Amino acid sequence: MDKVAQYQEFIQQLLKQYAQDDVVEDGVETQLVFDKEGHHYYWMNIGWNGNRRVYYSIVHFDIKDGKIWIQQNLTEADPAEDLVELGVAKEDIVLGLQPPYKRQYTGYGVA
Repeated sequence: MDKVAQYQEFIQQLLKQYAQDDVVEDGVETQLVFDKEGHHYYWMNIGWNGNRRVYYSIVHFDIKDGKIWIQQNLTEADPAEDLVELGVAKEDIVLGLQPPYKRQYTGYGVA
């Protein structure tokens, strides 16, 4: 299995694990979105809470240039460390949720 295919599997595994215990309000659903061709992966909450629209990404990963980009993380989990535990090299993980000038200090990839 090539590296990108392996990374896709790791991301899907983590998102399923993270979302399995998601507690949502009535009228709100949890969605896992796996765009394997475009390399975008989301855990979303979508729906309505009374008159308030609920539509947000809880966790968002992309794969770009052979690296996993963590674009969003609104959980207490540490997806970067979880990916390392699965065997992903730190230099292949980019904390896209950090400004570019800070990435060099994260201990992970810069781009």
